[in-house]
Amino acid sequence: MKRRVYIETSVVSYLASRPSRDVVVAGRQQLTHTWWEERRPVFDLVISQVVLDEVPAGDPDAAQRRLAFVADLPSLDVTTEAAELAATLIERVPLPTQAAADAVHMAVAAYHGVDFLMTWNVAHIANATLRRRVEDVCRDLGYGAPILCTPDELMEDADE
Repeated sequence: MKRRVYIETSVVSYLASRPSRDVVVAGRQQLTHTWWEERRPVFDLVISQVVLDEVPAGDPDAAQRRLAFVADLPSLDVTTEAAELAATLIERVPLPTQAAADAVHMAVAAYHGVDFLMTWNVAHIANATLRRRVEDVCRDLGYGAPILCTPDELMEDADE
């Protein structure tokens, strides 16, 4: 059985954006494309309505490219329980109110038992200083937390 990866919007944005002149961003873009081409088949990918709400924003051409990347991915429901978990993450981690969508991404992945949440959002999601608090909140409410990671952390599998 394949492990599931929740694809957060920042990953889709890196896939769809034009090559950056910023060396760090360009490296992340290349790594994201490499992961998508080489590692994606190893996993079952999922998104949520939050991703579907975020990808159309901004430049219409980029939005179309983002939508194409997620068009065939199954979308997990944002349930009442996931929304309650997100509210608790905002309160107890704590996360700033402007990170409400980030909390929902984490909560949906946790509620649905997803193995990994892949993101380039290192401010509020793949943040080493917040990770344990997120895990504690999920566990306290009866959920397993997904592993919060960037694409480079899923480039190789120890089981292979």
